[in-house]
Amino acid sequence: MKKHIVILTGAGISAESGIKTFRDADGLWEGHDVMEVATPEGFKKNPTLVLDFYNQRRQQLNEVKPNQAHFNLAALEKDYHVTIITQNVDDLHERSGSHNIIHLHGELRKIRSSIDENDITTCNRDIHLGDICKKGHQLRPYIVWFGEAVPMIDKAIEICQKADILVIIGTSMQVYPAAGLMDYVQPIVPIYYIDPKPADVNNTNVHVIEKSATEGTKILLEILKEEI
Repeated sequence: MKKHIVILTGAGISAESGIKTFRDADGLWEGHDVMEVATPEGFKKNPTLVLDFYNQRRQQLNEVKPNQAHFNLAALEKDYHVTIITQNVDDLHERSGSHNIIHLHGELRKIRSSIDENDITTCNRDIHLGDICKKGHQLRPYIVWFGEAVPMIDKAIEICQKADILVIIGTSMQVYPAAGLMDYVQPIVPIYYIDPKPADVNNTNVHVIEKSATEGTKILLEILKEEI
């Protein structure tokens, strides 16, 4: 029976594909204050701005490709049962061949009703003011904004509780509730933390690999190869 590897990924893995993160620029995301484009209040104040912002982010997905770190994680499925829990809203994990992915903070290629959070559909086009769901309400990006509940967090916790190995890649470990998932793995579970500038983690089971996502996952594959 294959061991279960749970992988938590953050913006650092997508950054190597050219996708920027607001945490690299003093609270600005692609030149915008995150409170303007990533909160319910921002959407209420200026929905056109917010819709256009995510339209641009969605279009950007057509210009970027998965990097070697994404492919390295997909390769793990040959020998392990792999679940990826990502804070990223892009589709680079899917495009690299990984199959079991939980998006904690939503997905750029999906939209939802502004009233019904369960009314979600796939979308590869721009969304405009006046585009409505089947019940007549404005459509919005399927993104979990600051101040909103994270609907997939309970499932993510359940998965972490069953992990045989935990891998953390490219995250500051500062965004909750995602940052708290590490606390749900069993005490004996080894944890590998890949980041060029890792946060301080008070856990003796954590093996820090102070490298980029691509370099770090290459090292990880070599380590795990010895355990098979």
